[in-house]
Amino acid sequence: MSTPRTVLLVEGESDRVALHALAHRRGEDLAAAGVEVVAMGGITNLRSHALRDGPRGRGLALAGLYDVPEEHHVRRGLLAAGVLVTGDVGSADIELAEVGFHACDRDLEDELLRAVGPDGAQAVIEAAGEATSLRLLAQMPSQRGWTREEVLRRFLTSQSGRKARYARLLVEALDLDRAPRPLVAVLEDALRR
Repeated sequence: MSTPRTVLLVEGESDRVALHALAHRRGEDLAAAGVEVVAMGGITNLRSHALRDGPRGRGLALAGLYDVPEEHHVRRGLLAAGVLVTGDVGSADIELAEVGFHACDRDLEDELLRAVGPDGAQAVIEAAGEATSLRLLAQMPSQRGWTREEVLRRFLTSQSGRKARYARLLVEALDLDRAPRPLVAVLEDALRR
């Protein structure tokens, strides 16, 4: 891709994979639309990415996906980059969605698990050949008393590379009408900018 017109900032590789998979399912070509999805390697890196690519850097439009508990990092980074002005930080009257940044309630895995449901997530895990690993995890003493959703969430985050792998598989399995709202909203914002 040549220089993008919009940079869509996400915390990690699983977010990047999920957004590409959802765009593909919706028939959208992000590269052709001038949208580059950048996995920042952690939300605390938002400031440097926003400074480099935003209005005080390369002058590109920005959009982003973040987790609600990390909102303070997003606000500070966008303030430093000139996307927000001083009065906006911590202000209830400026929603980050207004500047193209959309929040997952807890995180990406939570959004995807809700979208496909526990039965759907288990079916995806079984189809991927990891039913035994899931069953063994659920039987561990430390997981006794956990809800099915908590076990599924732990499974998704318990092994390196698993979050990104299942981000794609869960997006591919979900009903598009149930696609997580923040993922849909950030894609639409990035494509409009």
